[in-house]
Amino acid sequence: MFTGIIEDLGKIINIEKEQDNVHFTIQSQITHELKIDQSVSHNGVCLTVVAIESDLYTVTAINETLEKTNLGSLEVGDIINLERAMVLGTRLDGHIVQGHVDQTGICEAVKEENGSCLYDFSYDKALSNITIEKGSITVNGVSLTVVNSNQNKFSVAIIPYTYDHTVFKYIKKGTIVNLEFDVIGKYVKRLTEVY
Repeated sequence: MFTGIIEDLGKIINIEKEQDNVHFTIQSQITHELKIDQSVSHNGVCLTVVAIESDLYTVTAINETLEKTNLGSLEVGDIINLERAMVLGTRLDGHIVQGHVDQTGICEAVKEENGSCLYDFSYDKALSNITIEKGSITVNGVSLTVVNSNQNKFSVAIIPYTYDHTVFKYIKKGTIVNLEFDVIGKYVKRLTEVY
C-alpha cells in the first residue's frame, strides 16, 4: 500500500531484458533505506527490490506490467516517481494507493493558471473506469484531486511544489501516464453493476 506522496525522483541507469522480463536499475537518494524484497512504487507501479548496490537498486517487471503501464516505454536516463510502501501508524497524507495501475492515459493539454498548472488527461473508456469531481486519482504514482471530471477525461491542478518534486515537470501533451483510479470508487462501481 502507498499514499501517492512521492518521496524521490529516480533515474533509470540500466535496462536489461531477460526473456519476457525487464530489470530496471535505478539511482535514487532513498536506495540506502531500501531492503531486498521491499515494495517500491515506480510511476505508480508496485515493484519488488531484487538487488542493491551503493546508490543503485534493481527491480523486475513482468511482460504484463510492461504492456499495461508506461514502464515498457522507459529508456536509460528517464526520471521516474518513487515512493516506498506506507508504514502503519503514520499519517496517510495522500489517499489509499495500491500500486496496481488500472490503465494508461494520455496528456491532452497543459495550461499555466495563476501559479499552478492544469493538466488534462484522457483514457480509454472501454475499461469502464471512472473519476468524480473532487475524487482521488493517481497519475504516475502521485495522489491528486480531480478538478474536472467527464466521461473518459479529467483534469488535475498541480501546485509548484508538486511540479518541482515529481515527474510532472516532464509531462507534456502526448505523454503516456499510469492511472490508478480510487479503490473505494472501484468497489462502489462494481457493487452497483452486480446488484
